[in-house]
Amino acid sequence: MSRDLLIGIDAGTSVIKAVAFNLAGRQVGIASTRNSYDTLPGGGVEQDMDATWTRTAGVLRDLAAVVEGLAERVLALAVTAQGDGTWLVDADGRPVHKGWLWLDARTAAPAESLAASPAMAAVYNATGTGLNACQMRTHLVWMKTHAPALLQTAATAFHCKDWLYLQLTGVRATDPTEGAGIFGDFRTRAYSDAVFAALDLEDVQGLLPPIVDGAAEAHPLTAQAAAATGLPAGLPVCLGQLDVMCTAMGAGMFDRKTAPGVTILGSTGMHMRFVPDAGAVALNAGQSGYTMPFPGTAFAQRQTNMAATLNIDWVLGLAQEILAANGVARSAGDLFDGLDARVLAARPGAALYHPYISVAGERGPFVEPRARASLTGLDQTVGWFDIVRSVYDGLVLAARDCYAAMGPVPSEIRIAGGAAQSGALRKLLAAGLGSPVRTVTQGEAGAAGACMMAAVQQGLFRDIDAATEAWILPLLGPVEAPDPALAPLYDALFDAYRATRTALPPIWQAQTALRGTA
Repeated sequence: MSRDLLIGIDAGTSVIKAVAFNLAGRQVGIASTRNSYDTLPGGGVEQDMDATWTRTAGVLRDLAAVVEGLAERVLALAVTAQGDGTWLVDADGRPVHKGWLWLDARTAAPAESLAASPAMAAVYNATGTGLNACQMRTHLVWMKTHAPALLQTAATAFHCKDWLYLQLTGVRATDPTEGAGIFGDFRTRAYSDAVFAALDLEDVQGLLPPIVDGAAEAHPLTAQAAAATGLPAGLPVCLGQLDVMCTAMGAGMFDRKTAPGVTILGSTGMHMRFVPDAGAVALNAGQSGYTMPFPGTAFAQRQTNMAATLNIDWVLGLAQEILAANGVARSAGDLFDGLDARVLAARPGAALYHPYISVAGERGPFVEPRARASLTGLDQTVGWFDIVRSVYDGLVLAARDCYAAMGPVPSEIRIAGGAAQSGALRKLLAAGLGSPVRTVTQGEAGAAGACMMAAVQQGLFRDIDAATEAWILPLLGPVEAPDPALAPLYDALFDAYRATRTALPPIWQAQTALRGTA
């Protein structure tokens, strides 16, 4: 039997997936399982590292039940996972503690202090990445003061995908997006001693693993991992980039001709633009966002809303609660059915919504752990569906706010994530950004992007450009052009959105103080 399949692991915060693709980039099978995390007093959010590996191994075994002859047909395995956070292991490769997730907000105070520090300018200019509470560098600063025993016991500081790579191959490594992108220089794609010094982390610099390029280098699956997963020992395993970057590749962002933007509307909102080389990277005065290298010479600049579809979940949850109080049970799916038409029929601008619903605040295009969602401009004529429309519009305006921090809005936006299936949101996003939008009919873009790296590493393509041309461009959906009747309205709404956002910080500060006394 020929080796005609690639497998991509995409270990998200709540769901772990294993996806098989044929060598033409078409999905032939998928298996998934739920993962869980713990929310702690004080803002901590942690995930069991051993359980995450056990579930990952299990989902690979489950994939074999879906795809006939999987073990005999697989050519290579690639892994991507949720980004940011801190997963510590000791010298024996055992977890020192549960993994700290990107949702963890206990480091809000040092993040705010570091962001305001004069040293941050040097860090930002080197990494091209702003500082916020969810990052490993902020976590390590917090641990030095509040949990030094963790660092004394640790031998290596990983991100989630790096931990899984260790379990699969026995190799301690990270990739350029989460190594150089947080602790290095984006121009050299290597760690920077100056960045560690500016963060006062020189004494823990040795915890960071070597940086490897998964599109150029692979390591063999160990016998122990083979027994756990049902895959053959020695199978080449490629370390993908973090999930957002792999999703960007799987959503068609690596397109030098079009230089598109990519917006991913999942639990969080990711907004990225393609940058052909380091010289074209545009840093901003607010020192926010991420600059991360693709394989090769290109980059992605990214601004990240802490919450996207979490806002829709919240507003539909309110409806469920009201109905339940009156003896009516409806699922979120029931409420979502038919919502597009009602949203488009509702009044735009009846209220203004800022979608900072996460308890961790906001990180793009500004860093403020105290930021919270708000509805402004309400009067007695505003109805329920007007409010839902304002939530949708808030996601659109937040996306525009993020793109504005990275330069001109790209001439085309490719969208992915659960909310990309909403026709209403696609229509409003095109109008709000003033750019046509397109979906990609690649259902599992994150796993696809990781497999594209494996395909290059295995010599199936010369580079990611060629992989994109073969795997992704044929799957682009039709262009949805901006509605000329809506575009001027969003220009006015955006001015009001920005003016309100810049006026809110004192209110967030006061509300934080009130919550502390409640």
